[in-house]
Amino acid sequence: MTEVSKNKAAVVTGASTGIGEATVRALRTEGWTVYAVARRQERLAALEAETGAVGIPADIVEDADVARLLAEVTAAGGIDTLINIAGGARGADPVGQAQTDDWDWMYRVNVLGTMKITRAFLPMLREHGEGTVLNLTSTAGLVAYEGGAGYNAAKFAQHAITNALRLEEAENNLRVIEVAPGLVFTEEFALNRLGDAQAAQKVYEGVEKPLTAADVADVVRYAVCAPHHVNLDQIVMRPVAQAANHKLIRKRG
Repeated sequence: MTEVSKNKAAVVTGASTGIGEATVRALRTEGWTVYAVARRQERLAALEAETGAVGIPADIVEDADVARLLAEVTAAGGIDTLINIAGGARGADPVGQAQTDDWDWMYRVNVLGTMKITRAFLPMLREHGEGTVLNLTSTAGLVAYEGGAGYNAAKFAQHAITNALRLEEAENNLRVIEVAPGLVFTEEFALNRLGDAQAAQKVYEGVEKPLTAADVADVVRYAVCAPHHVNLDQIVMRPVAQAANHKLIRKRG
């Protein structure tokens, strides 16, 4: 355990799968108290048994769930770090064929969910005196691409929230970090977005060593374990095979 990680405590959202789940593991390895938050209770229970994290089933877009989460974490001793991993994409249609339900879901989870849980925990983080908020955004929130408008819009908004929050909370000694990954191979992201296993597999086809959830979690761990006066404002990470959103090297067999 590193010295800086002693007695640290975090809420990690999106903890039932992918990057959120990997982040819980990474912080528990460092000795942190971790409150793992997601909707799927059975997956949280398995993660709790494996890592010793405290699983709290909650939907971050539901006000009653956020209030209950805050009450449970407060009763347990509170946190100094909030890590907003929950989010996702649905659909890859151009704007002319956009599905309103997909856009609504992406906005609620990526934008309103981030706002609601951050708003709830800000008083606690301010009171701590050395609080941290880390938002997982995406390179989709930095550069738009065809077929990505809905996800681009949601992640651009989350990116803007992060920048505004940093300006607003600096006087409270609140550290605000953005981690923006490119192509990450996880079990559910592309499948949830495209709704078809074959289409999801094609996203990664021929790409040598896409990022993994553990890769991103390791960067998150590093960022929040750095001394508090060190603020890594924005970390953009991609696999070497992805030079930009529009340039992805695929090797053909």
